[in-house]
Amino acid sequence: MAADRPVLIRDHGVPQVAFAASEIQRAYVRHGASLVETGLDQLGKKAGSIQFVIAAGPEQSREAARALGVDAPANSDPQSYAIRRKESGGGVTLAVLSADADGAMYGGLDLAEAVTLGTLDEVRDSEHTPYVERRGIKFNIPLDARTPSYSDNADAAQNNIPEMWSFDFWREALDELARQRFNVLTLWSLHPFPSMVKVPEYPDVALDDVMRTTLPMDETFSHNGTDMVRPDMLEHLETVKTISIDEKIQFWRDVMQYAHDRGIEVYIFTWNIFTFGAEGKYGITSDQNNQTTIDYFRATIREMVLTYPLLDGFGITAGEHMRNDNPGGPTKEEWLWAAYGEGVRDAKKLMPERHVRLIHRYHQTAQSEITDEWKDYPDTFDLSFKYAIAHMYSIPNPPYIKNALPYLSPRLRTWLTVRDDDYYTFRWGDPGYARAFIRHMPGKDKVVGYYMGPDGYIWGREFLSKEPDTPRKTVFSKRWYNFMLWGRLSYDPDLPDELFQRTLAARFPEAPSDKLFTAWAQASKIFPLVTRFFWGTIDLRWFPEACLSHPKVKGFYTVKHFVEGGDPLPERGVLDIVEWRQRKLTGEEMPATTPLEIAGAVEAAAGETLELVSEFRPKAAGNKELRLTIGDLTAMAHLGNYYAAKIRGAADLGLFDKTGDAAQRESAVKHLHDAFLHWKLYARAYTAQYKQPVLYNRVGWVDIPALSRKVEEDITIARLWTPGTVPDEKQQTRTRNPAFRK
Repeated sequence: MAADRPVLIRDHGVPQVAFAASEIQRAYVRHGASLVETGLDQLGKKAGSIQFVIAAGPEQSREAARALGVDAPANSDPQSYAIRRKESGGGVTLAVLSADADGAMYGGLDLAEAVTLGTLDEVRDSEHTPYVERRGIKFNIPLDARTPSYSDNADAAQNNIPEMWSFDFWREALDELARQRFNVLTLWSLHPFPSMVKVPEYPDVALDDVMRTTLPMDETFSHNGTDMVRPDMLEHLETVKTISIDEKIQFWRDVMQYAHDRGIEVYIFTWNIFTFGAEGKYGITSDQNNQTTIDYFRATIREMVLTYPLLDGFGITAGEHMRNDNPGGPTKEEWLWAAYGEGVRDAKKLMPERHVRLIHRYHQTAQSEITDEWKDYPDTFDLSFKYAIAHMYSIPNPPYIKNALPYLSPRLRTWLTVRDDDYYTFRWGDPGYARAFIRHMPGKDKVVGYYMGPDGYIWGREFLSKEPDTPRKTVFSKRWYNFMLWGRLSYDPDLPDELFQRTLAARFPEAPSDKLFTAWAQASKIFPLVTRFFWGTIDLRWFPEACLSHPKVKGFYTVKHFVEGGDPLPERGVLDIVEWRQRKLTGEEMPATTPLEIAGAVEAAAGETLELVSEFRPKAAGNKELRLTIGDLTAMAHLGNYYAAKIRGAADLGLFDKTGDAAQRESAVKHLHDAFLHWKLYARAYTAQYKQPVLYNRVGWVDIPALSRKVEEDITIARLWTPGTVPDEKQQTRTRNPAFRK
């Protein structure tokens, strides 16, 4: 082998190691160099000036450590690895010694990153083990108009149905997730089975081809999924892919194999009881008392387990379409056990070695009911808790899980559902917030891991860009920095900000990395600050990109709504306007952050963002991704300025409501006029990059420029305000959350 070329020694039979090797090779190619790869039999032989070794698993790692004369790894936990540096004879060996193939891959990715960033000289001996055991993605998957997910009545889902059946999409997505150290993919659907499996007892349920309705979607669909398939939709179907059920099965086997080759587990999650695609066949209905439906589900789960050896398990929900009280019939938990529990047991009778993890959501049920009914489950049994309800970008220490923690233990742990229904369009990136959020998660004795994702959007391929790539970017690729922060910091929250700055420098050499890093972080502080002040529990109650809720809730949130306050967010540490004005007018101490302090912090973050990006915007013309990223940061900053002015206007209006002081009303009008000007700047920045209007399934139609009329109406609301409109003791909306019930 050529002595002047870097050499990589590895086992060629381990897919995870092969992926890491390809990433190291790719990093060298970017630098105009190449890598020589060889097998483990070359260990200890003279190589070039730089030699990499990747040892997958304990035995290989011990042999490599002996051959190189370095220390063995200190940690044998899954996904763990050590990096060893050995300098000898003018050459350097960098070795990854791992507990398993996944750890070997992560160590190899570290070395690929060092090549990319030019930091190989800084690599030293180190030990690595995951801080969060399982780091996952929640993906509402739009398979077919006949077997929809919870989010399918929206543009994002309809645009992505074909992508769910494209292996190119899954290859890109899974590669990106692996790079960022995610190791779980959860696919959520109301009833995916007719699109994924054949059941011998119910052969006509299986669906060939992939179909999409040609009827336009609207905002009138139920928010519990019950009418996601309407009769008129089924009368207007188009085929987006011709494919047999056998080919579909092979497709998903291939996807699961590829995921496992990247260290990623795959789970199917369902809501219940939904029978889309099977309804009416063989007497199957969504009736909780229909024994045929139970038998069908039981057989279907059995076949899913048998058909997909690499399916790691199921997640289940005692809702949205089940009755709490069902006299004369099965309770929700009895039904779920009869369908899913017995289905798994049936499969294990035929395949005893098969392991199937079952994840039972707390949602719409109680822990005592769950544990009573599922005590005989034959494999790993976990719970799942909606950790931050719908807004992970609000406070870094959501309080809702506290009541459940005493009832969790190493024998019964929970997953955290971390919902991202804040950012559908923009590129977020604040490592400080991500690090704090992750560190506040309960420990491994209580928590298996998390999966994050939206209900109101699809992390498929982006579809709103006015300058789309070909093919369109996956959301994971477009928002790579977001996923890098959450995935990498979940594995190791001690990663320094310097790593992220160097990554930005390598990707965007046109911009000063320190300033880009700061601008990105500052812009990303805006939504959490605003949502901490004005918070809507679930996604249909608060969409910060548009100051909007679903039309059946409030629609656009006016200045009056801001005076009244949003839903109660426990332990947020922020006063709403009514409590603030009471204390201000009586001279009482302010025990928490005030609305004006929130406005000031938002304005400061927005101002610093705009100042910094103005410095390097001219240099971005030749880098499309940098230019679009700057566009996102600019839009977020203008929106931040809008919220800062609106909060100030609402604060003055709240005081006027109590005092009748006309000067306070005039101050409110001025702030709201400023807010209107900021919104127009926001709309201009938004529409420079993104198409409007767009239909989201949880808040309906969103049209940022058209909402300018609503924003301007706030000025009139203030001018016509009558004192005494908002009482000191207002009726708070009850917080809907997955709060623990014992």
